[in-house]
Amino acid sequence: MFHVALFAPQIPQNTGNIGRLCAFTGSRLHLIRPLGFEINDRNLRRAGMDYWRSLDVHEHADWAAFRASAVAPRRLWLFTTKAKKSFWDARFADEDGLVFGNEGEGAPAWLHEEIGDAWRVTIPQANAALRSLNLSTAAGIACYEALRQTRL
Repeated sequence: MFHVALFAPQIPQNTGNIGRLCAFTGSRLHLIRPLGFEINDRNLRRAGMDYWRSLDVHEHADWAAFRASAVAPRRLWLFTTKAKKSFWDARFADEDGLVFGNEGEGAPAWLHEEIGDAWRVTIPQANAALRSLNLSTAAGIACYEALRQTRL
């Protein structure tokens, strides 16, 4: 199983799309607070998350709580536009965590430092003038590459 970890996500629709991805692929979703929205029936319905209650989702009070959790992934890969290493060069394994920063600011510098250069990867882009992919698109690309490599 893979883990998709969202650090301080801000947009419920992106989180909803990623939740659907996780349910579809059998991945565990980790939501690391603070969240930019409330997880309630109204927001979940608007994001198309009618299956939220059947999703393997875990909320964590902060990064430290996520890291200490009994359901946390073994290794972490940070997906960021600030990495030099392509995710195509990563070797994913079962129980890995795919970590994503939020839509507005990405991952903070301290998180980049904690995870380290060897575990930071980027999704190559043809047009360097563009800022980044949508969060849910990036998570989908990352999750399916990890699944392709491991055939889980």
